[in-house]
Amino acid sequence: MLWSIVDVARSAGVTARTLRFWDEIGLLPPTAIGTDGYRRYDEHALLRLQRVLVLRALGLPLKDIGAVLDAEQDELATLREHRDRLLAEHDRLARMAATVSRTIARLERNEPMTTTGPEDLFDGFDERAFAEEARERWPEQAATSEARTAAMTEADKLRLQDEYAAEMGRMAALLTAGAPVEAPAVQQEVDALFRRVSTMWTPDAASFAGLGAVYAEDDRFRATYERVAPGLAEYYRAAMAHYAAARLG
Repeated sequence: MLWSIVDVARSAGVTARTLRFWDEIGLLPPTAIGTDGYRRYDEHALLRLQRVLVLRALGLPLKDIGAVLDAEQDELATLREHRDRLLAEHDRLARMAATVSRTIARLERNEPMTTTGPEDLFDGFDERAFAEEARERWPEQAATSEARTAAMTEADKLRLQDEYAAEMGRMAALLTAGAPVEAPAVQQEVDALFRRVSTMWTPDAASFAGLGAVYAEDDRFRATYERVAPGLAEYYRAAMAHYAAARLG
C-alpha cells in the first residue's frame, strides 16, 4: 500500500515541505512519484521516517542521520536502542517540565525564582544539543549568536536564562487564561522575547516568524513547550507570527 505525501505529513506531524526537503537531500526518498507529481510512501519508507524523527528528536544533525540509517545492520536492535534513548530523553523533558512548573508556581505566589542557586531554574535544560544543527541550518545567524554569546559575562547569560524561564511561565498562564495571541499582554511577552533573541542575532519579520514555526514543528522544541502547557508551542507560533506581521513586517 502507498500513502500520499499529504497523508504521511499529517500522520507524522511534519510538513509536506519538510518531506520534500528530505527527499532532495537523499534522507527520505519517496517510494514512487505518481502521474500527478505527488510523492508516495510505502511501509518501508514510513519505518525509515519513524527512525529519522527519532534520531532528530534525540538531537542528531540531519547530515548524520542518513549515514546512521544507511549503516544499520539489525533494524530491530537499532529500534530497541532508539527506544532506550527516547526513554532517557523523556526523563530529561519531564525534569524540564517540572522545573518550568515550579517557576510558574513561584511567579503566581510572587516568590523568588531560586531558593538554593541558579540551577533551580535549569534542571533538565541543555541547549548544546541544538548548537550543531543551528550551525548547519542557519550558519550566518548561528555565527553571530556564538560571537555575541562569547562576549557575554556569566551574569548576563544567567539573566537571559532567568528571563526566558519566567517568560515561558507567563505565556503558559496567558494561554491557560484564554488570552488571544494579539492581546497586549501576550504581545508584550513576545516583544520581550524578540529583544532577547536580538541580543544573539537580529531577526527580520520572516526569520522571527520562522523561529516560531521551529518551536511548533521541531519535535524537540514542541515536546518541551507542550509539556509545560498543552497548545503552548502553537500559541508561541501564532503570537510570534502576529508580532512579526504587525511590528516587523
